[in-house]
Amino acid sequence: MPSAVETSFFPSVRPFLVRCLLLSALLGGVSMLTACASTISGVVWQPENALIDPKGKWDQIGARQLLIQWTAVDNIAFVSGAGIPTAPRLPDWPRIAAEPWAKEVILGLAGYFDETRARTKLDELGALSERLARLPTPLNVVGWYFPVEIDPTWGDAPKLAAVLNKLPRPLWISVYDSANVGPDDVAKWLEVWLPKDVGVFFQDGVGVHAREASVALDYVTAMEKRLGKNRVRVIVEAFRPQVGGGFRAATAAELMPQLKTYGARQVYLFDGPHYVPDTLVDELKAGFAQDSKQP
Repeated sequence: MPSAVETSFFPSVRPFLVRCLLLSALLGGVSMLTACASTISGVVWQPENALIDPKGKWDQIGARQLLIQWTAVDNIAFVSGAGIPTAPRLPDWPRIAAEPWAKEVILGLAGYFDETRARTKLDELGALSERLARLPTPLNVVGWYFPVEIDPTWGDAPKLAAVLNKLPRPLWISVYDSANVGPDDVAKWLEVWLPKDVGVFFQDGVGVHAREASVALDYVTAMEKRLGKNRVRVIVEAFRPQVGGGFRAATAAELMPQLKTYGARQVYLFDGPHYVPDTLVDELKAGFAQDSKQP
């Protein structure tokens, strides 16, 4: 029987495994790992004034969980009752709650766009996050996310533990490795100071060309070994550098190998509303269908 921690981290694990097993049987002997590589667990949405009304059909490629980056950023709230100014326009939360790709929500709390500032305002963000977590919403919240991203170059990252200990569970943070410290070192570092009941979303770094998906998998595997598989999920960067600066949506040809590298793991596309339009969903869906026909 799974522990309470394992159960809290996997609200959808049983339906997920059932889908995998059924799909494997239907495909007549195709391995469960390969069959389940053709679905995603969810998408990430980073609320901002320019994109306050997320719409898509990500459920058609498996998404049923929405990871919301934050509900307050730069002291502007996207929900009412937080005790700070609200955005000029709030998301249509009841509509979002009814979407098939948001059957479950991991709700982001308080952050800043500027990473350096966020890291120096941990106590402030923690206090605001506590208030945000208590606010009622129509969403089916199955966990919370503290949006101060961490990497091994942040020497004071262990101070984050005290803030995390005051927030509700299940709780998640995200990790990246822009300095390419290496899978084992990052995993060992997290094992030392991260509270044992806090999960990790690992940003794969493929979209910013920090590494290939196969190397990102080494990071994921190392974290699973040190932290436990139930505490590790993957943020799949669904974008690529754009000529002239900025980023563009990844193509299906770029994303398919990236997704398949992670097998049956729980993966989330970053970011759905910005980089995964309906046309890309159609192409991914067709690609998955084609793969499922291969012996």
